[in-house]
Amino acid sequence: MKQSFLVVLLGFFLTTCYAAAEDSIAVVDLQKIVSSSAQVKQLKQEHAKKMEELNKIIVNARGEIANETDESKILKIEERYTNEFNTKKSALEKEYNNKLSAIEKNIKDEITKKAQKDDYDFVFAKSVVLYGGKDITDEIHVK
Repeated sequence: MKQSFLVVLLGFFLTTCYAAAEDSIAVVDLQKIVSSSAQVKQLKQEHAKKMEELNKIIVNARGEIANETDESKILKIEERYTNEFNTKKSALEKEYNNKLSAIEKNIKDEITKKAQKDDYDFVFAKSVVLYGGKDITDEIHVK
């Protein structure tokens, strides 16, 4: 009885190992893909320009406040510039996050296309794999 159980267990183990050996696994270096993406570079440049515009609001507020001596007017100026700054900053962050999400989706779509084209069963981020898998990072071409 014990011997037949061991034979069944051994058969199950060998079947599982054989099935796992047939799986085709790839890895991608997501950081490398993101850092070499033209879309990401363009987004960062656009974001930097818009951050400069936010800094101009601060400079203008400081200049206007420095020229004012009436405390009540200073508070109104601060409130106006604070509202303007927060509104523009929120819109900027929302736009940035939306564009970044679209870029991430594009990268995932390209990885999926490559995996389907080359019949990979699994594609993992290179950072979470200790050993194994074919590195397809350089084969991913993001638009």
